[in-house]
Amino acid sequence: MRIMISADMEGVTGVTCSADVTVGSEQWQRFRPIFTEDVNACVAGLYAGGAEEVVINEAHSSQRNLLLERLDPRVSMLTGKHKPLSMMEGIDTVPDGVVFLGYHAAAGADGVLAHTYLENQITGVWLDGVRASEGRLNAALAAEYGVPVILVTGDDKCCADAEDYSPSAAKAIVKTCVSRYAAVCLPPARSAEVITEAARTGMAAAGAGARTSSAHEIEVEFDASHLAAAAALIPTVQRRATNRIGFESASMTEAMQTFKVVTQVASGAVDGIYG
Repeated sequence: MRIMISADMEGVTGVTCSADVTVGSEQWQRFRPIFTEDVNACVAGLYAGGAEEVVINEAHSSQRNLLLERLDPRVSMLTGKHKPLSMMEGIDTVPDGVVFLGYHAAAGADGVLAHTYLENQITGVWLDGVRASEGRLNAALAAEYGVPVILVTGDDKCCADAEDYSPSAAKAIVKTCVSRYAAVCLPPARSAEVITEAARTGMAAAGAGARTSSAHEIEVEFDASHLAAAAALIPTVQRRATNRIGFESASMTEAMQTFKVVTQVASGAVDGIYG
């Protein structure tokens, strides 16, 4: 059994504010070892549940946050930016299961550091008419390759969201949301136990199924009109309202590739504090 971990950081043990996950900050340096511990706890559970190979895809921001030298020596890690499938790079190799570690709720929803790809500029993303977190988008992509989501870790809002898009996946709640910047957190030793046990039980759902492909529609709402105008210059993308764009794609893979371009163009259109 070969398992892929897509490792984000906002949903990691103890993380509650921007500085905790902002590359280069003192707090980010503090949370890198904790991030790595969450991953190692997951790896321990996956192997205990029957995994034979675990590959980690670094999925947060610079995608160079985990401490390679502190990772479980049984794993391998894909690190660095500019991956064609971004947070899900490697899913096209069809592992037997995928873990969403350190995930979070969607833009426009309650949850610690809730967002969808862009931290501020995106106020909502909809996949086929349903508000979409990164987890929902990535689960739809995994499903296209027949790969089950076997575990989701994050705050209680993230795990509640996952109950909707991937009800069969195990859930590991490492903190309870109080607000966007506050949570009741488990200490790392306790959250490690929760993650390890959930990973072990989640392995029961591992096993790649049949590939499927269908058309999808994604809509994105921004907090400023010029971001929608910039994104609408991309071929196949239409401006549907002052702050909203949308597009249709023949497959989820194509949809995610287009969505990645949309986020890159929109982030490049931000100019200082006026956004």
